[in-house]
Amino acid sequence: MPDTPPKKRKASTGSKVLKRLIIYPIILIAIWWTAGMFLQRQMLFPRSYAVAPANLNKPAALREVWIDTPEGKVEAWFLPGEGVNRELPGPAVLFAHGNAEVIDNNLDLMRGYAQLGISVMCCEYRGYGLSAGSPSQSAITEDFIRFFDALVAMPEVDRSRIFFHGRSLGGGAVCALAEHRKPAAIILRSTFRSVKAMAARFGIPGFIVRDPFDNEATISKYDGPVLIMHGTVDRVIPHSHGVALSKAGKSVTFIEYQCDHNDFPPDFDVFWKDVEGFLRRAAILK
Repeated sequence: MPDTPPKKRKASTGSKVLKRLIIYPIILIAIWWTAGMFLQRQMLFPRSYAVAPANLNKPAALREVWIDTPEGKVEAWFLPGEGVNRELPGPAVLFAHGNAEVIDNNLDLMRGYAQLGISVMCCEYRGYGLSAGSPSQSAITEDFIRFFDALVAMPEVDRSRIFFHGRSLGGGAVCALAEHRKPAAIILRSTFRSVKAMAARFGIPGFIVRDPFDNEATISKYDGPVLIMHGTVDRVIPHSHGVALSKAGKSVTFIEYQCDHNDFPPDFDVFWKDVEGFLRRAAILK
């Protein structure tokens, strides 16, 4: 019996299997990367989850601050620190919240700072809450520059003692701002090294990331005091990101808490004691 045809059939079958093993993974990767390209902003800015709590009890001293943007008005809240006024201006913090929050979710933090005599500018992102437009790194940076300039102009504020505080995505927002306006100090809470580093965890290449928020690069250039705070069992932004940020800076205090991402901090009394201690060492609180 002739044996040549069976050998050819076997060779042909093997070639088809090899092609499938090569082509199918490439197709799946291309689909995954394409999905990442078009859906990344929905994942980075999940606005549908950012809902304001009902029946907010706003402090009487709280003031709304609005800026005009090409996409419409964007909001911030300003709360003056206790004991500060035009004659006795005090320190101030520009605060940026997480990606599934709105400024309404951060009244307790604003009150905590105000009790320390620190005025607070809590800034919204475009498309969140009552603010118009769509969020992006460039839009947030543009708006935060204007919010910072508005904060500097507040008569209750000592412009030499303005610092930044960002939680999670907000860390990216304040680091992007720090490239344009230098703060007296930076606090990063549960923050990532960069969006590219986060995307890499899910097999998304850096070259398709539209909003890189490279916090590690910013911290490596910044020569002021930095406080990095991170949960040791953070399942959203791994603890290793906090460690990397703490090693990137020149003058860094690194504080770890035994907690996850959304139960941070486990003890607010300890948290405020740590924040106050850092601000006193940084000469922001006198």
